[in-house]
Amino acid sequence: MRRSRAETDASHTKLSRRAALLGGVQLLFMGGLAARMQYLQVDQADQFRLLAEENRINIRLIPPVRGEIFDRNGVQLAQNVPSYRIVMVREDAGDVEQVITRLASLIDLTPEQIENALAKPKRSERFLPVTIAEDVSWEAVSAVSVNAPALPGIVPEVGSTRVYPRGSDFAHVVGRVGRVSSKDLDALEDPDAVLRIPRFQIGKINVEAREEALLRGVAGTKQVEVNATGRVMRELERREGNPGADLQLTLDSKLQNYVQARLEGESAAVVIIDCEKGDIVANSSAPSYDPNLFIGGILSKDYDPLLNDKYRPLVNKTVQGAYPPGSTFKMMTAMAAIEAGIIGPDETVYCPGHLEVGGRRFHCWKRSGHGWVDLETSLKRSCDVYYYDLALKVGIEKITAMSNRFGLGIRHDLALSSVNSGLTPTKDWKRNNRGEDWVIGDTVNASIGQGFMLATPMQLAVMTARIATGREVTPRLIKTVNGVEQPIKGNESLGMNENNLRKMRKSMYSVVNDRRGTAYRSRIIADGMRMAGKTGTSQVRSVVVNNSEVPWEQRDHALFVGYAPYDNPRYACAVLVEHGGGGSSAAAPIARDALLQALYEGEPPLEAYPTADRARIKTQQRRLRDVEPKARVKKSSDQA
Repeated sequence: MRRSRAETDASHTKLSRRAALLGGVQLLFMGGLAARMQYLQVDQADQFRLLAEENRINIRLIPPVRGEIFDRNGVQLAQNVPSYRIVMVREDAGDVEQVITRLASLIDLTPEQIENALAKPKRSERFLPVTIAEDVSWEAVSAVSVNAPALPGIVPEVGSTRVYPRGSDFAHVVGRVGRVSSKDLDALEDPDAVLRIPRFQIGKINVEAREEALLRGVAGTKQVEVNATGRVMRELERREGNPGADLQLTLDSKLQNYVQARLEGESAAVVIIDCEKGDIVANSSAPSYDPNLFIGGILSKDYDPLLNDKYRPLVNKTVQGAYPPGSTFKMMTAMAAIEAGIIGPDETVYCPGHLEVGGRRFHCWKRSGHGWVDLETSLKRSCDVYYYDLALKVGIEKITAMSNRFGLGIRHDLALSSVNSGLTPTKDWKRNNRGEDWVIGDTVNASIGQGFMLATPMQLAVMTARIATGREVTPRLIKTVNGVEQPIKGNESLGMNENNLRKMRKSMYSVVNDRRGTAYRSRIIADGMRMAGKTGTSQVRSVVVNNSEVPWEQRDHALFVGYAPYDNPRYACAVLVEHGGGGSSAAAPIARDALLQALYEGEPPLEAYPTADRARIKTQQRRLRDVEPKARVKKSSDQA
C-alpha cells in the first residue's frame, strides 16, 4: 500500500535522528580513543620509555675497597693487595678441552682445577665468565697475556685480597677475613646486598669482625644494558662507593713482635698497657698462627694441627682465657680491708703456717709459717695466712666490690672476639648458679685468688694500671679511625685513699726489689726504671703437688703483674704462663724483659739487668733480635 507523504516525512525524520545519534556516539568514541592515544603516546611517553629501559637495564653492585689496619706507628697490619685470577668465557673458547690443555702447559694447574675447569662451563651460560684459577702469580698472568692468540676465551682478571704482612704476631688481635657463608647471612637480620657478591670477604674474628661496619665501606653501583638472554651489552652509568675506614690500633708492632718471640715455646699471654691513656701497646697470646692460611679456605693439613695442639693456638688467652689469679689478687683483699678501716697497713697478723677455719686447716705455701707480718711483708713474701685472716674480717661482698672497682669481673669493651668477663663471686652468685649457700671456706679461698675467682690477663693488667695510678684506667685498642683520634674513656680518680695506695705500691716495690721478695731475681736495676709487681701461682689441682712430678696439663699456672717505672708509672703488664709452675721463676722474667723493651722502645742496655743475668740476657737478645713475623701467604695451589 502506498504510504502518504506525511508518513514518509515522519519516517525520514526518525531515521535522521537515529543516524545523528549513532554518528554522535561514533564521534565520541573516536574522540576518547584519540585522547587516550595522546595520553599514552605523548603525555606519558617518558614514563613508558623509563619502564621500557628498566626492563633491559640491570643495576649491579661494585664491591667497596676494604679499610686497612695499622699499628700506632703506621705499620701495616692488614692490607689489600692485587689478586690475579684466570677466567674463561665458553662461547669464545671454542674447543674448551683443547684450550684448558694449552693453559695447563703454561701455568701450574692442579688436577682438581683442571677437572673443575672442564665441568664448570657446562653448568653456566656460554657467555658468562668462569673462574679457572685464583690467586695466581704475576708471572702466570704474563704468560697467559703473551699467549692470548692461542688461548681463545681465556682472560686474566685483577681484584684484591686481604693479606696480613705481620703474620702470626697479630692473629689474635687483628683477626682474619673469609668469604661470606650462609651462616653469616643467617646471623644478620637484614644483610647488606653486597654480602651476596660472589667471593666477597668479611671479618670473621677480632678487629676484622668487630669493626666490620667501619672496615667494609659502602658498595658502589653500575647500570648495565643486557639483552633478553642476560648478556651484558654495555655499561651505561657507574657510581663509585665509599671505601672502608682505615683503623690505627694502639699496639706497637715492634714490641708485639718482641713479646711473641719471647714467648716462643710457651702457652702464655702478655698484656702491656699505657698507664696514661689506657692504650694497649702489646697483646700477645702464644702460640699463635698465620691468619693468611685462612684466606680463601684453609687446608685440613694446616688446620688439624692448630685444632689439636694442646697449647691451643687458636685461643686468644689474653681476653678469652679466665684463670684463678692466685696471689696477684691479694692486693684486692688487702685494699678491701684497709679501705673499710678493718685493718691498718702497718698492723700485723701472725702466720704459723696455717689457719683453722670451720674445722678445716688452710695452709700457707710456707708450711713453717712467716711469723708476724704486715702488709708489705705479706706481699713481699706472699704469705697466705695474712689474707685468710683479712678475708674473714672483711667478707666476700666487700672483696668482690673492691675487685670490680679495679677492673676485675668486668667485661671490658674491646674490639676483640669472645672477651671473657672473668668471675668475682658473691653469695648470691653461688646460690643462683650452684644452688648452694656460700660457706666461710669459699671466702678464704677467694682471698688468695683461688676457689671461684677467675680473671683474664687483660683484667689483671687493668687492675695493675689502676693500682699504679689511682685512676680508672680503661683499656683502649682503636687509636684512630680515618686519622680521627678516638676518645679515651674513664681515667677518673678511683676515689681511693692515696696513703693506702701509696703503701700498696711500696709493698709491690719490695716484692721485686727487696732481697727477700719473691721476684727479686727479676728486678730492673737501671735508675728511673725500677719495677714494682706481684708474683702469683694458680693451683690447677686441689691437692698441692710438685710440678715436676706431674704431667704438663696438671701443673700450676704462673702469673706476674707489675708496672714501671715505680715512681712514675708508664706501663703496666700482666703475664700468664699456662702450667708454668711458679710465678717468680716463669712469669716474672718475661714481664721484666717485656717492660724493659717497652720503656726503652727497643732493645734495652745490658746495664738495666742484674750483673748475674747479663750473659744469659745477651744470648737471649741475640736470639730474639729482629725476629721476623711468621707469615706465609697462600699460593694458588694451596686453595681448599
